Amino acid sequence: MSRNLTLCNPASQLTAAEAVRCIKSGDRVYIQGMAAAPQCLIRAMADRAPELRAVEVLQLHTEGPAPYAERGMEASFRVRALFVGANLRDAVNEGRADYVPIFLSEAPSLLSSGALPIDVAMIHVSPPDRNGYCSLGTSVDLTRTAVKAAKRVIAQVNRFMPRTHGDGFVHMDDLDALVYVDERLPEIECRDSTEKEQLIGQYCATLVEDGATLQMGIGAIPNAVLTSLRGHANLGVHSEMISDGIVDLIERGVVNGTQKRTHPGKVVAGFALGTRRLYDFIDDNPVVAMLDIGYVNDPDVIRRNPKVTAINSAIEVDLTGQVCADSIGNRIFSGVGGQMDFMRGAAQSEGGKPIIALPSTTRHGESRIASVLKPGAGVVTTRAHVHYVVTEYGIASLHGRCLRERAKLLIDIAHPDHRERLEREAHELLRF
Repeated sequence: MSRNLTLCNPASQLTAAEAVRCIKSGDRVYIQGMAAAPQCLIRAMADRAPELRAVEVLQLHTEGPAPYAERGMEASFRVRALFVGANLRDAVNEGRADYVPIFLSEAPSLLSSGALPIDVAMIHVSPPDRNGYCSLGTSVDLTRTAVKAAKRVIAQVNRFMPRTHGDGFVHMDDLDALVYVDERLPEIECRDSTEKEQLIGQYCATLVEDGATLQMGIGAIPNAVLTSLRGHANLGVHSEMISDGIVDLIERGVVNGTQKRTHPGKVVAGFALGTRRLYDFIDDNPVVAMLDIGYVNDPDVIRRNPKVTAINSAIEVDLTGQVCADSIGNRIFSGVGGQMDFMRGAAQSEGGKPIIALPSTTRHGESRIASVLKPGAGVVTTRAHVHYVVTEYGIASLHGRCLRERAKLLIDIAHPDHRERLEREAHELLRF
């Protein structure tokens, strides 16, 4: 790591405005993601827009504002997003920012190989312990690799950032500038599940065996699944992310990790996103291991645990089983993320079950089981990788099924209002 800066040195405790002066026009700047997006550094960098040109911002999803992606910032900043959240959707779909479809397990290699060299990494850490080590807290994921690869590292030091165990420790000597700003982390409250979502959760829970290792995301359906698992036993967690619902199952003793073969007894994740309850729970908690996403999402690592049950969402599924999860037609909505990493890892796990769970219709009543995907829709999970699809109308087990059988099974779990039309279209498309 470079140590030739006069402004940024390990002993520097600077203001955010002073720290970001080491960003130059033409630099590539990595921003730590999720709840750990360092907002004081982001604001300071955006304030330099009049004097900066062609700075590329590399990131996964970030919570909170992204002022560098706002209209009028195009000459100063352009985002290269490996996952698209609400704060980037307009910029990406209006052509002011770029989306990179990539398996999350492969993202660290973009940085470590030098394919995407990092000039400056802006990160968010806990205060140093007595040995000088800070923690990347809620977001180890890609950031561990970014810190190692970057020429310069600027850190927001925040007493509200949890000190998490695992791969995310960074020594102060490896930080070029420290900005001490205490800010509450953004919180994601999960709304109460609807009756439809509860049914989906209950169906998914019937596929989860005692002793299974879980992967799932955040939102009403994952929350409904977790609520439905309270009667299970000896579950484990190995997931790219964890949210508040996991805390309940750990405290009830449902999740104990005793059956896991890798990291037994540990909850393994790449990042955490939820409420303060979750952040307080993971703070200095040795049960939780926050690890590099290249490892967490490696299908070969995932498959080593027994009965890996991966539950992921989708925007739409066609009658052959193709899963669109990152776009609505050609409008980018999210990203590839770790869906395929865990779908494949679960399929290869002994007794594993890869599951796609989604409501049968959109909020406007459009069927999400479609005869064909919308024009421009991205296939995140191929029909060859899909095993189970779940809606509020039941479970379609597609593994080993021919196209004709798949169509019939998927129509059976579509909304009743759309089944007749889907049957007619399936007959025309698939000749049955």
